[in-house]
Amino acid sequence: MNNRKIGTIVLVVAMIIVAASVLFTNNLARLLQQEEQKNMAIWAEAEHQLVIAEEGKDIDFALSIIEGNTTIPVYICDADGNILASRNVEKPVPDPRSLHGPIELKIDETMTQYIYWEDSQLLTRLHYVPYAQFALIFIFIVIAVVVMLTAQRSEQNLLWVGLSKETAHQLGTPISSLNAWQQLLADEYPNDTYVPQMRKDIERLQMIADRFQKIGSEPELTSGDWVDVIRNAVSYMRTRMSNKVIINDEGLYSVQRIVMLNAPLMQWVVENMLKNAVDAMAGEGSITLQIHENEHDLMLDIIDTGKGMDTKTQRRIFDAGFTTKERGWGLGLPLSKRIVEQYHGGKLLLKHSQPGVGTTFRIILKKPVNG
Repeated sequence: MNNRKIGTIVLVVAMIIVAASVLFTNNLARLLQQEEQKNMAIWAEAEHQLVIAEEGKDIDFALSIIEGNTTIPVYICDADGNILASRNVEKPVPDPRSLHGPIELKIDETMTQYIYWEDSQLLTRLHYVPYAQFALIFIFIVIAVVVMLTAQRSEQNLLWVGLSKETAHQLGTPISSLNAWQQLLADEYPNDTYVPQMRKDIERLQMIADRFQKIGSEPELTSGDWVDVIRNAVSYMRTRMSNKVIINDEGLYSVQRIVMLNAPLMQWVVENMLKNAVDAMAGEGSITLQIHENEHDLMLDIIDTGKGMDTKTQRRIFDAGFTTKERGWGLGLPLSKRIVEQYHGGKLLLKHSQPGVGTTFRIILKKPVNG
C-alpha cells in the first residue's frame, strides 16, 4: 500500500471521527438546551409566585429555585426590551430580545415583564468541542504524516546509500582487473588500434563507479560551469545514439553559467535525462535544450518529441521502481531527482507532457549568492 492510499485512509477515518463527534456533540447540546429551557420555565414560575405571594406566605421554596440558578444568564425586561433586573450576567447584551425567550411574567393586570436568557457557559463551551477535536485530530494527522514521511525518507536514504556503495564496491574489483589486462595488452601490442578504445571504456566504467560512490556519500560541491557539464553530457550521448535523433543545442554554450555543483553527478543527471528522451522517441526525433534564468535560478529545459505521458504516469515517474520500459529498473529519475534536490538544493520537475506530442523536463539550480 503506497503513501497516497495510506494518507487517504487516514484522512477518511479522521473525517468520520470529526463527523461523528459533531453529530454527538450537537445532539448533546440540543438536549442540554431543552433542559435549560425547562429550567427557565420553572425559574420564571418561581419568580411569578414570588411576585404574587401574599404577606406571611412561605416563599422559601420559590427563593430556593431562584437562588439555585447559578449558571444561566437571565434578564428581566419590560415590553421595550429595557433591562429591569439580571442574574449571572457579567456583561449585559445590548438587546436581550435577541436571546432565548421570552417567557411572560405577569406582575398584575396592567404590567407584564419578560424573561430572556442566554446559553450557560457549559452549553457555550460544548459548541466548541467539535472544533477542538478537529484541531487535535488535524495536529495528530500532521504529526503522523511528518513522522511517516521522515521515516520513509530515512529508509530510502539508507537504501540509496547502501545500494550505491555496494555497486561501487562490486565494480571496483573487475575494473582493477581490466586495468591490469589493458596495460598488459598495451605493452604487448603497442600499435593496436583497439587497445586505446578499451582504455576509454575502462575509464568510463571507473567514472560510473565514482558516481555511485558519490551518491553513497555526501558529495563535495565546487564552483563550476554548468554549460560545460551539459556540453560534455551531450557530446557523450551523441556518440551513443541513432543519427535519426537530433539534439538542438545551438547557442547554448556561448555564455558561462557558474553554479555550485558536483560535475560528475550533474553530468550523469543530464545524460540520464537525454537517454530517457531518446527512449521516449524510440530512437527517432529531436531533443531541444534551452537555458533560462531569473534573479536567483538557472533553468535547463530538456524538450523531446517523444510519445509523452498521460496524467496517471506523470504522477508516478519519480517513484522508485516505477518504469514504463520493458527492461527498466525505475531508478534513473528518482536518482536524478535525489542528486539535483538533496545534493544540489535545486529542483528536477516535469514541466509539461502530452501524449503523442512530447515531454519537457526542467532542472533548476541556484545561482551563487555572490552572483
